[in-house]
Amino acid sequence: MAGTLMAETADSGFHVPGIGEFFPPAIFFEGTPFEFNRIMLVRVVVTILLLLWLWLATRHAKLVPTRAQSVVELMLDFVRVQIAESVLGKVEGRRFLPMLTTLFFLILAMNLAGVVPFLNIAGTSVVGLPVVLAIWVYITYLVVGLKRHGVGYLKASLFPSGVPPVMYLLITPIEFLQVFILRPLTLALRLLANMMAGHLMLVLCFAATQFLLFEGGGLIKLTGALTFVGGLGITLFEIFVGFLQAFIFTLLAAVYIQMSLEEEH
Repeated sequence: MAGTLMAETADSGFHVPGIGEFFPPAIFFEGTPFEFNRIMLVRVVVTILLLLWLWLATRHAKLVPTRAQSVVELMLDFVRVQIAESVLGKVEGRRFLPMLTTLFFLILAMNLAGVVPFLNIAGTSVVGLPVVLAIWVYITYLVVGLKRHGVGYLKASLFPSGVPPVMYLLITPIEFLQVFILRPLTLALRLLANMMAGHLMLVLCFAATQFLLFEGGGLIKLTGALTFVGGLGITLFEIFVGFLQAFIFTLLAAVYIQMSLEEEH
């Protein structure tokens, strides 16, 4: 039944979104470790546009800022005040501000690519980039903890103080999973899952709109207006989710670093 339905929708011109959306054909170097596809192209384009926008907005910084400079300064202040200083304090917040700012701006730009015409897919909707960013955070908070506390950081993480020794049989494996596996894993998967789901919903709404308006007959065409409005609503929601996920990822990165800096674990 499912196979018949898929065949019928394919024959009728309706595009059913699926996991294949995130595995486009190679553009260059197919079958090699350096394979370059459309999603990688989107990541390159977004990175270039982000750097260009930041450069153009700040190259002639003025005391009375332009509109573009105001937007950049507003976002920088948001990361500094609401994330870095709020979680890490002013001293440590200033120390890690470049990393946290880079995370926030990059993730936000990659997320918003999903609603930009001609790009139409988030750079974070395929696991590679979320994993790289999560590993960066992972290495950072481990190195910070080891530098601040030495090997005592590992001991304090795996064997919390004030716990009866017999309980370590249960607590130590849980703490190991939490600190060394679940933190980076959940960072990557949360971002990935949200951006994948958003892309699939957008494709479904606008594919249905095109199909209903151009392939539907009679009054069924009117339902295309409903799917179009739904697509616009999901687009606005995706913009919100893009900001929210950039904020959550960066905030959790700051929280994990702060936990590594604390004297007690």
